[in-house]
Amino acid sequence: MHLLGKFGIPFPRMALATSLAILGCGLVGCNPQPKEQDSTAAEHSKDESPATSSETPDASAVDATASNEAAAEVKPLGPLEIDLAKLLTTQLTPEQLDEGWVSLFDGQSLLGWFAVGIANWHVQDGVLSVSQGERSFLCTSFQLRDFELQLDFRSEATTNSGVFLRTSPLPEDVATESLELNIAPADNPFPTGSFVERQKLEPEELGEFDATQWHTYRVRLDGDHITVHLDGQEVMNFEDSLTADQGHISLQFREGKVEFRNILMRPIHAQPLATGEEWEQDWVASSKEGAEFSVTAEADGLQLSGGLGQVQSKQAYGDFFLHATYTLAKPEVNSGIFFRCIPDAMLDGYECQVNHAVLNDDPSQPADSGAGAIFRRQTARVVVGDGTTPTHLALLASGNQIASWVNGVLVVDFQDNRAPDENPRNGLRLEPGPISLQGHDPTTQVTYHSLDISQLYPPK
Repeated sequence: MHLLGKFGIPFPRMALATSLAILGCGLVGCNPQPKEQDSTAAEHSKDESPATSSETPDASAVDATASNEAAAEVKPLGPLEIDLAKLLTTQLTPEQLDEGWVSLFDGQSLLGWFAVGIANWHVQDGVLSVSQGERSFLCTSFQLRDFELQLDFRSEATTNSGVFLRTSPLPEDVATESLELNIAPADNPFPTGSFVERQKLEPEELGEFDATQWHTYRVRLDGDHITVHLDGQEVMNFEDSLTADQGHISLQFREGKVEFRNILMRPIHAQPLATGEEWEQDWVASSKEGAEFSVTAEADGLQLSGGLGQVQSKQAYGDFFLHATYTLAKPEVNSGIFFRCIPDAMLDGYECQVNHAVLNDDPSQPADSGAGAIFRRQTARVVVGDGTTPTHLALLASGNQIASWVNGVLVVDFQDNRAPDENPRNGLRLEPGPISLQGHDPTTQVTYHSLDISQLYPPK
């Protein structure tokens, strides 16, 4: 069991037969320290600054304008050792992946979360639990506007907890600042299934309800339209124009034990980028002078062969969620999804690595950063699969926070704290830019079956 200790005091470690050390951090968006690494190809690394952009800031230095983080004590989530074999079993099902879901909780660590307030948030036997402490919130490192969330929960009969949506880390007025989907007994003014200060689910509507058993919330936020299903039954469907435009997902501790598991999320309103015969509607191909690079529309998607070359999107994207599926000819094939690129330049952007090579047959030892890595910024914590069958990669960019999942497993959670620069190779770039798919070298052979992208904060 891993307990959240006092600020600066590491968690106790559990010895595991096969383990992978993960460093979490309670500061907003603060994540495992990236490994500085040398590129295996000059095209990857030229003119790039060293990979030192995710240094842990002091709690007192957190910028309150980000989300009022400085208003409360923010807790580190400690160095953890996790069972690698067990982590790989948390890959989502093909059906879930096709529907665009990713997992926010891996059943062992709190990677991707930060805590505000003092409480004993901990993980044991695949369950996220809290039972003691002061008022506290466990928040996602990133923010969202429109999405679906699904999670399982159970509690003691008298527990008062909740799931906060579009929230700041420390909300003060849930009537205007955020949405609180309550977990509370029937005698509470807003019992389980209700939105506090907004919509009440009457006990007779809820029916017989045993809080000590597992239950499932499924919530959809689509602009002002909010729907909630509890154990498969729709219990809320309403419009509310007072909700915040965007914010974190957070889990609350207020009073009594509460547990969570199977926390899944997917953005909505995804738009496909063409990967068939009409691919040139959305993309422009280019290559380095003298390079042999080809782009071919096959029956199963867009095939990139050779390099150095790219196909670059005609549209620019800043804050987005991208869901790509691809297949490599072999694990060692090197490709990448570049984003916030300088328009018309050759691969001058952040790179989300597409490469499944490992050292010593060990998925915890990526040979070239690993699929989902933010190249030269943060290595993937594990290489999920070998890439030779259809593989799902999800990429989220929200301000300076970047996260990636492979087959639904979170492999990178990274905050770019470098000084601003037009070129993401050299510094932080928040400005929108094209997406580019890379052909790295003459051995590249990759098929991108589909690419679907959601803008996180589209104009209303």
